[in-house]
Amino acid sequence: MVNLGLGKDVIKDIGLVIFDRDGTLIDLYAYWSWMIGKRSEIICRDLDLGGVHLKKLILAMGIDEDNKRIMPDGPVGLKKREIVMRAAVDYLFSIGYPETADICFNAFRQTDILSSDNLDRIIKPINGVYELFLKLTNNKCRVAIATTDKTERAKIAMDFLGLAKSIDFIVGEDRVNNCKPAPDMVNLILYSLRVDKSNAVIVGDAVTDMEMGIRSGLKASIGVCSGLTHEDRLSELTRYVIRDISEIKIFN
Repeated sequence: MVNLGLGKDVIKDIGLVIFDRDGTLIDLYAYWSWMIGKRSEIICRDLDLGGVHLKKLILAMGIDEDNKRIMPDGPVGLKKREIVMRAAVDYLFSIGYPETADICFNAFRQTDILSSDNLDRIIKPINGVYELFLKLTNNKCRVAIATTDKTERAKIAMDFLGLAKSIDFIVGEDRVNNCKPAPDMVNLILYSLRVDKSNAVIVGDAVTDMEMGIRSGLKASIGVCSGLTHEDRLSELTRYVIRDISEIKIFN
């Protein structure tokens, strides 16, 4: 067990820290702007759509290119893959292109393949991630990841960062019936690692992360101000709000 220091607050007797991935461990915009941009390029290429639709399709899936940010309401970065894909299909339907589900599915699949050769461009670690993981593992605190991306995609990212051996369990949206903010991911992690919820916390940058921690009865939910969710909104759900994970201190 470890104690987590968060400024003047201390969360005691923690045997498991569950991290969201995007915006918490890796840069949110770098990853998803590339993924959504590439998906949209492939869709527009296959349908012979012009540049104006490329920009609108990217926005429909949740990327605000003008302000270089993730849209606070998603869907990308917040909701599971199928919902992001549905946003693309719905936009295409609105401009007169029905029955594009297969085209979008193939674009998403092709992007997954292409991303493997561009990991150095899209996976940027958040400040403090290596130091924190080292301290947690050295003190025998378990580490898990719960992400709205696919499990295999999360494993690829963590392996690229050299953190795979420090992580005890990874769960993506494809391994549960209900994605965030439902408690399914947390419940699966707790069951698999045999850790009691009273000895576990979640660290994330979205309202859905905080709500998942609350619904699953974890000891605490720690909000991270990555830019996706305003500090005031996170503070409505938890007393523990930090700038980034470098502010988490480990005590015995």
